[in-house]
Amino acid sequence: MSTKDIQIQNVHIAGIGIGSGQPPLLIAGPCVLEDIETAISIGAFMAQAAGEYGFSYLFKASFDKANRTSIRSYRGPGLTEGIEMLSAVKKELNVPVISDVHTPDQAEAAAKVLDCIQIPAFLCRQTDLLVAAARTRLPINIKKGQFMAPWDMRHAVAKIKEKGNDQVILTERGTFFGYNNLVVDMRSLAMMREIGFPVVFDATHSVQLPGGGDGCSAGQREFVPTLARAAMAAGVDGIFMEVHPNPDKALCDGPNSLFLEAAADLLKVLSRIRQAVGIVD
Repeated sequence: MSTKDIQIQNVHIAGIGIGSGQPPLLIAGPCVLEDIETAISIGAFMAQAAGEYGFSYLFKASFDKANRTSIRSYRGPGLTEGIEMLSAVKKELNVPVISDVHTPDQAEAAAKVLDCIQIPAFLCRQTDLLVAAARTRLPINIKKGQFMAPWDMRHAVAKIKEKGNDQVILTERGTFFGYNNLVVDMRSLAMMREIGFPVVFDATHSVQLPGGGDGCSAGQREFVPTLARAAMAAGVDGIFMEVHPNPDKALCDGPNSLFLEAAADLLKVLSRIRQAVGIVD
């Protein structure tokens, strides 16, 4: 079955529609909040590129990366300062924002600013976290665990729906393939969409080499365009990308992040692929 023929529950984030008959969604930003100037400059660039190539846009950055390889790795500014920074990005650029929560108590506080809550891949089975996120009534982006079969994501969705929230997005970010490596099974995109909700492809985390950098994660950003093109042709509802003005200097996930200009060039190609395969917004 073609993914574009599946009937899904469309999701709405701050007036943006995601799903069947909607423009493709771009979730993009730095892996982690570094400083407000960098965040705003990245958001401004990506918002303009998204608009130019027909994508709706959701700014993403983490206020805390609780799953870093090393205890010495930069985690971000934390909840209080991070939420203030995301609020500033939202007001300055007039764009919706998303960030991930790692503990149930963070959900309510983050929901005061966020337009969408993200559940990290490693935590997609944590019932208390999913329930707390669902109770905020915000849309929720659940990243598929690297250890999860795509069809088993229906159980994560059920935990959200049980609390009366049907605004769910599922994101593929690769599956463990032996030591320090991930692989993307493109079948998973169609399988997760059959659960009945929009599916996003995380093109940059999918080329991550988890823990492969001697105390940090490495990555192969040169393969991001290849996987993103395949996912768009497969009929995904959106693309997730971590981007940075200088990925080699980024404080988190630099090796698998895209340069801003490269991200914009990729959006142009993805837009053409979407048109070529006959997906009509």
